[in-house]
Amino acid sequence: MAETQGFKRINFFKGFLTTEKDWNDAERYHIDKRRLHNRMLHSAGIVYGYAGDLRVSARARGDLSVEVQPGYAIDGMGNDLMIYDAAIRNINLEELRLPQTVYIVLRYYEELTDFIAYKENLEYKGHRRVLESCRVEISQTEPDIMREVELARIHLEKGVNRIRDARDPHDPKGNELDMRFTPKGGLAGSQLPPHLRNRLENCLHQVRRGALEYTRRGVIAGHDVVQACNTSLMMMHANLLDLRNVFDIFKLIIEAEGELSLDVDVHHPNIAQKKEFSEYRRQIEILRGLLGENKNNLDAYLNLLAYQSKASEIANAAVAGEKVQIEAPVEKPTEKKAIDIKDWEGVKQMPQPKSPIDLEGTTWVLVDEIEILNKESEDKHIFTIKEAKDSYRSRQKLKYPDGTTVEDTGRAHVDGYSEFKIMNVTPGRPVVILRRMDYVYGDYELEMSVNGKKSVIVSCVGTDRVHRWRNWPAMIPATDVTDGTLLIRQQSITAGRDINMFHIWVYQPK
Repeated sequence: MAETQGFKRINFFKGFLTTEKDWNDAERYHIDKRRLHNRMLHSAGIVYGYAGDLRVSARARGDLSVEVQPGYAIDGMGNDLMIYDAAIRNINLEELRLPQTVYIVLRYYEELTDFIAYKENLEYKGHRRVLESCRVEISQTEPDIMREVELARIHLEKGVNRIRDARDPHDPKGNELDMRFTPKGGLAGSQLPPHLRNRLENCLHQVRRGALEYTRRGVIAGHDVVQACNTSLMMMHANLLDLRNVFDIFKLIIEAEGELSLDVDVHHPNIAQKKEFSEYRRQIEILRGLLGENKNNLDAYLNLLAYQSKASEIANAAVAGEKVQIEAPVEKPTEKKAIDIKDWEGVKQMPQPKSPIDLEGTTWVLVDEIEILNKESEDKHIFTIKEAKDSYRSRQKLKYPDGTTVEDTGRAHVDGYSEFKIMNVTPGRPVVILRRMDYVYGDYELEMSVNGKKSVIVSCVGTDRVHRWRNWPAMIPATDVTDGTLLIRQQSITAGRDINMFHIWVYQPK
């Protein structure tokens, strides 16, 4: 007759003579039950919230070693994997055939310890303990979650001599740490203390109220912000939000706020021109930068709530006193608005600027174009970089804020200046020079000269580590457009900054 299936636990009674098998069976019962619980009620992966969360970073020494912070994880068999001190692992290139991807993994191990042998009778000997431990190892094969937990991976290229932290965690390059495939272990319920939960709820309600004010004034993108807040509030009331996932939730909210900002820039100039709304755009860029740092800790959480609350206050101030739109406005003939560089805010985020472009009643047409690193185009426009401390070429595949990916080639220089001619312009009309740039290198000022005469200062405010493409405009006033061909010089005022350019478009009003 087959033995009944199930878990057997030891049952003591008077006169029960136990042996080592009984005690080992008793231990095995508890081990198997704990592993079953982990497998069934918790997903395998890193469980965030303990020590350093097993975060992997490149060492400051600039070599082929990485450092893994303490943390806790569960593998697919239900084993507990915990390291208590930072671990350093070196990559031995002699064992690899580059280019190759290597994986930093955490594996469970058991080890017999505390051996003892009794002198009186050597038959009685053995290990008194079993150490449950784990090791950080370098693997050449794709990790299997049943045997190991992936902490990071690195695609090593030929000639690699150091490992770096990823400049853009969402798009790591060769020889950079890639943690996009790190599994997250499951936790039941939220671990947010009540006072922090209350702050989160107040912040979400504040963002939601502000977005509703914009929807009442006809800003369509405000609906997306409202719905993102509604969903977040529902998750919070279901006890599902804490430091493990709140940053990912806010990425969606902040991207929706960015879309609201763009909607206002393009369709609601009466709001976009306000000083408060300009500050609101800056706050959104700051929030994007905070999330780009990937610091999922309490300090980062408090900073996030503080900056988000400030952004919401500024957003509300920008529409204070604005008339609520109850019905569709009747179009009335208006005087032509004066040309302003602020009209180009929406064009900054266009993946492919077009011609013509209608901005605030003015139609702009493309009169010239420079394809950087296209020899024919550069020669035609006499494009040069002079007196730079450093200059380099680059090919980048980056994203615009709407998620569109564009690959382009460009040049960059540190200090010094770049010079080029633009043609086909009409004297007496303003000119806008639109430059595609990698916005991760922002926060600097350029001085633009026309035919040897200083013309305008261009402020490149803010940065974006995630959506890095921007088309940055510079407007040459009509008084400086004195010929059909203009020699343009752009020189950095801010010392030591990378000035990059990947494509140049030249526009004039029709």
